[in-house]
Amino acid sequence: MRIALVAESFLPHMNGVTHSVLQMVRHLERRGHDTLVIAPDAGARDHSPGQRTARGDTVLLPSMPMPSYPDVRLAYPSTSRLARVLRDFQPDVVHLASPFALGWKGQAAADVLRLPTVAVYQTDMIAYAERYGLPGAVPLATAHVARVHRRATLTLAPSSASEAQLTALGIDRLRRWGRGVDAERFRPERRSDAWRSRIAPGETLVGYVGRLATEKQVEDLRVLCGLPGLRLVIIGDGPERERLAKRLPGAVFTGFLGGERLARALASLDVFVHPGESETFCQTVQEALASGVPVVATGRGGPVDLVRSSIDGWLYRPGDLDDLRERVLDLAGDDAKRRSFGTAARGSVAARTWESLGDRLLDYYREAQRLRPVDDAWRARGMTRPERVEPPRPRAWKRYVALGDSLTEGLCDTSRMQNGAYRGWADRLSTMLAQGAGRFEYANLAVRSRRVRDLVHEQAPQALTMAPDLVSVFMGANDLVSHGAEPVRLAAQVEQVVRDIRATGADVLLVTPFLPDRRAARLFVRRFALYAIELRRIAAETDSYLLDAAALPALGDRTMYADDRVHLSSRGHRYLAYRAAEALGIPDAEELGRLDDTLHGSSPAAEPPVSTGWLRVHALPWMWRRVRGRTAGDGVLPKHADCIVIPIRDAPESSKLG
Repeated sequence: MRIALVAESFLPHMNGVTHSVLQMVRHLERRGHDTLVIAPDAGARDHSPGQRTARGDTVLLPSMPMPSYPDVRLAYPSTSRLARVLRDFQPDVVHLASPFALGWKGQAAADVLRLPTVAVYQTDMIAYAERYGLPGAVPLATAHVARVHRRATLTLAPSSASEAQLTALGIDRLRRWGRGVDAERFRPERRSDAWRSRIAPGETLVGYVGRLATEKQVEDLRVLCGLPGLRLVIIGDGPERERLAKRLPGAVFTGFLGGERLARALASLDVFVHPGESETFCQTVQEALASGVPVVATGRGGPVDLVRSSIDGWLYRPGDLDDLRERVLDLAGDDAKRRSFGTAARGSVAARTWESLGDRLLDYYREAQRLRPVDDAWRARGMTRPERVEPPRPRAWKRYVALGDSLTEGLCDTSRMQNGAYRGWADRLSTMLAQGAGRFEYANLAVRSRRVRDLVHEQAPQALTMAPDLVSVFMGANDLVSHGAEPVRLAAQVEQVVRDIRATGADVLLVTPFLPDRRAARLFVRRFALYAIELRRIAAETDSYLLDAAALPALGDRTMYADDRVHLSSRGHRYLAYRAAEALGIPDAEELGRLDDTLHGSSPAAEPPVSTGWLRVHALPWMWRRVRGRTAGDGVLPKHADCIVIPIRDAPESSKLG
């Protein structure tokens, strides 16, 4: 792969964002991938924009210092300039590290080039805006964070707290991705009696590591100053250092420490403490645990997932500084407990290596590549987007019943059928399900023009009498294009049907309705999207299979439709059948589908010609039926109202499903 990493901060300013970017660049290049880091130019002189360094290729953009915190630089290039940088590099994926200003431009540039993006949530800018008390900044920061991450193909959240925060902002496609820890650098053996003697000989050392800034709430540690036999050690630097030196009398300030010096200092502490409530992960807590040092941290944000109270540390009540002091004293006064907690702390991070985290990140990159075409075809902007679900393990079903309307009936799929007869995706699916199943029975109760009310009162009750072990439900399109359609109410009726079927022990395959990519169809996009969102929820809550048509952009292609411009052609039915088989976990469904399409895609009969008399042949008869209160399904009976036995053949699926 070629990965462009757009980072809000980079060297020489060392923080959590810079640290994780450097770790990922190293890992990706060890795995043979090419990287490009795009970041603000902090004025460092050890490299120039575009130069090849030990940190990979870099493009450093003009930046300006952030007010009151000049070490942090802000870059905000034009979208066109960033798009040129990306176009020159030709990445497969764009990694957005803690996106806000530069990251927003990176997302916009990726959209111009239709590149997948993976946004890594690392900095709680909303909490920062609140902490600094800027008038009107909180709603602006909230809106911007939501906007950035809703545009990203995937968002990676480092902790349960940040995942809940992003979910509340309406951000979809969330995945959990924490941070690794260098357990070789940070280990108990780094403990140095000489270092301890220089800092505060004979005293218990309680230390903090991190940036000295308002949002870190280091001032809360004042409750630890002056405690007998205890010395507060502050490791780090930042704009608050001078003020904190006055507010924390007796504390030792070491300044910034990195590399081996930091590892030695951290391992030499007796207790590590972190009071910041806006941490999305809190890497220094993890490094303290790896160093075998028990941790006392606030019970909010990232530390909640890292510290196990009464095992390797304590989580104190957020804002309760008396509780903070008591938790520290509990450990400071008990050598045996500290040793026990320290041993458990080291063990808790054994599996959290940067290598394993890096490989997981590569999996997310690949997932983003699969999802980007879905986003390009997604027309319901601002609404929950579809997912690409991994195929489940296949099951052996014996009796399958298909419920639905004209699409499941198979209208316009005339492949290898007599005049007036139709095949359809469900018929094709049944032949795949029958392979290797022994005796396999199939019924199709779908009838053109049917609606959700027909599913509830006719089709589902009839299906239940047949005792199926698999039922497909593909209904709702006729309701959604009707005047005054209520997608949520319709979905609630479908939900009851699904729950009734699942109560019998049968499996359900839910199929979300879809629209062709035509201008007239755009009127109904939001209705279909709302309905699909509800069907996804129903599938998840009832443990049903889901064929999410919104995740299949090819279904919007006009070549998938018959000459009436509404129903699927034979090619469209073939495609839907194989996607349904894939959703059900049928082995090799995707490969067979590609083979089948290759064998039939160039056949003159595969795609009916577009009729010049479409208005006369299709539209006007439909309008006339509507005026008279009639439908195309009046008087039509299901083509397989009773179960039929599907014969098992030895021929390959691609030759049987023409």
